[in-house]
Amino acid sequence: MSTANGWEPVQRLRTYEQVMAQIEERILDGRLKAGDHLPSERELAIMLGVSRPSLRESLRVLEALGVVDIRRGGGSDGGAVLVGTPGPGFVNLLKLQLALGHFSHTDVLETRIALESWSCAEAAYRSTEQDHTELAAILDQMDDPDIETAEFNRLDTAFHVQVAESTGNALTAHLMGSLRVAINRQMIEAYAGLEDWHETAKTVRQEHRNILDAIRRREPDEAVHLVRDHIHDFYKISNVGGVVQASG
Repeated sequence: MSTANGWEPVQRLRTYEQVMAQIEERILDGRLKAGDHLPSERELAIMLGVSRPSLRESLRVLEALGVVDIRRGGGSDGGAVLVGTPGPGFVNLLKLQLALGHFSHTDVLETRIALESWSCAEAAYRSTEQDHTELAAILDQMDDPDIETAEFNRLDTAFHVQVAESTGNALTAHLMGSLRVAINRQMIEAYAGLEDWHETAKTVRQEHRNILDAIRRREPDEAVHLVRDHIHDFYKISNVGGVVQASG
């Protein structure tokens, strides 16, 4: 039996699943939107027919997933608020899924190629001179002869994410950033396994500059070709996850 305002007591499934299902329903039909406050803990527990400790557990799960932000304190600024910007929830979940082997290295490779090919093509159409300047600045930092592998990989990630951001597609940029963060350790270990990572880094730097040059010249087909070869070449050289053969 539902209450007057439509919230329904949860059934026999796990509490957080029922709470999430009702919040999701309200987001999808427009009754809740980013920035909205959920009812107070006391009110929501009564409406859902659950104990306050059970509700707190549910909200903590939703907070970890990046759905709500639990703000401490009372008044209009406190309580559970639906997040308005992408948070770390998706990144953390993807990292754990990859670490547990839920996605194969081939899956990761093919997803990278698909995302980065689209990003480079669109960047060749949409990027601005400011984008080009920022990309070049990242590559200049990667030229530091004393750079360590962790910093080199951080800048490598920043370059690819910046290419995605230059398309103007916020979702693609977030997906790219999430994927690169999730495979960060894998990439660092790949460099560590090379006989002379500095020699490989020279090749990577030049390939990055070639990609940027194609983007600057508004050559989407060339940019796509270059980034696909760039990804395949590194996976072959480093043998990341045993992936040694290019697929095209």
